Amino acid sequence: MKMLRTACAAILGLSLTLAPAPKSVAAQPPEISDRDVADAWMYLLTRLLVLRQQQLDFKEGFKWNELVHRKPGAVDWPNPNLDVAYSEAWVAVDETSCTIVTVPKISGRYYTVQFLNGWDETLANISERVFPHHPDGEFAVCLRNANVSLPTEMKRIDLPVKYARVLLRIELGDDWGEAVRIQHQFALRVTGSPQLLAIPKTPIFDLEKLPGVEAFDFADAALDSEPDLNPGLEKYAADARAIGSAIKSRKERKRVAKIVDEQGRGEFAKYGPTIGHGVIVNGWARPAVVGNYNTDFVARTLITYGGIWANVMPEVLYYRASTDGTGELLNGNSVYTMTFPKDTFPQSFANYFWSVIAVDAVHFRVLPNAKNRFLLNRETNPQYNRDGSLTLYFAADKPAEAPDGNWLPTRKGLIYHLTFRFYGPIDGVANGTYYPPGLVKVR
Repeated sequence: MKMLRTACAAILGLSLTLAPAPKSVAAQPPEISDRDVADAWMYLLTRLLVLRQQQLDFKEGFKWNELVHRKPGAVDWPNPNLDVAYSEAWVAVDETSCTIVTVPKISGRYYTVQFLNGWDETLANISERVFPHHPDGEFAVCLRNANVSLPTEMKRIDLPVKYARVLLRIELGDDWGEAVRIQHQFALRVTGSPQLLAIPKTPIFDLEKLPGVEAFDFADAALDSEPDLNPGLEKYAADARAIGSAIKSRKERKRVAKIVDEQGRGEFAKYGPTIGHGVIVNGWARPAVVGNYNTDFVARTLITYGGIWANVMPEVLYYRASTDGTGELLNGNSVYTMTFPKDTFPQSFANYFWSVIAVDAVHFRVLPNAKNRFLLNRETNPQYNRDGSLTLYFAADKPAEAPDGNWLPTRKGLIYHLTFRFYGPIDGVANGTYYPPGLVKVR
């Protein structure tokens, strides 16, 4: 048979050389979908917001493992809590070193030392609530599995990361001098010589102008410097890296920029009023998660944007109002009231304290006013109505009928938000069944 084929080929003048096999086509990576781009942009923003603040801190003069004690009210981040004196730090630990936190004896005053990672996730709190048998003294904050020798009386707290943000809160109450005295008794010191992080150079942007496609130019640097500890979010990190590589192509960069500007920013605005996947009742939004976010990266980014360093729900619950009870935006040209029935005062839902603060709708900073009053709380001494109810007033000028301690100054011509805080939430605030009364526009 072989001889026959050879003869036939010879008769036909054909060559027996076999045709080369077709070259294999290199597998092309699947196109990154519009959905992938919008999600990855929202996801990456949290890390970029934290890095932005970290760079600002060290530019201001922060040093690793050193507390910066702030004067009451002297902080510059969105939606500050002016019920407390803040102290701040960035701490570094490693396999052979720990950071020692000294906590003074405190009685009858709220305090906490909060540790957060580079994704604005709360890792730990030091307080008498968390450590009832060791409420003060020294705490060793160490890297998990670090091999260090510590005194037996020292309480050890293990962190899953080498670098963390510290936020110390001391309730001011009606004696600010005593609060500041206690604040300055907290201290940090280091055992060993931890390796210090070289902070990535990522954009330091204005909050009203979030980075667009350029966010992905820094995806590798941002993600390499701090892994996200939450399982289930690996895809978004991988997509952010892939997009960062893909936009080296001018065509793809243009496509991604369009998706971010239209879909990404659109969803950012859409989820803003509900603070992610929260619920609005009476004009007040209650977030579904705070402080620890699991897979809800949308809420994490929005809360980091509008109130960085938020604590976990057992510590504090935040409600935010952008509108009155009818859905109309809060405007400094109007006068609003908010009335609590006599059986549901704010202090009924907080083990520690409550407050309501007004901030502008762009930078989330308190509203300057001639009275230098930026919140209402028990220390403003609000007066009750004759029927036992409590009415709070929000207006640029004090309404004639408003007791002074019930009035929070706003600014004419300015759209603003209110944030209601319940520290140590209990009952309906803790279980999500309670919402503050809606604001009523009276003129």
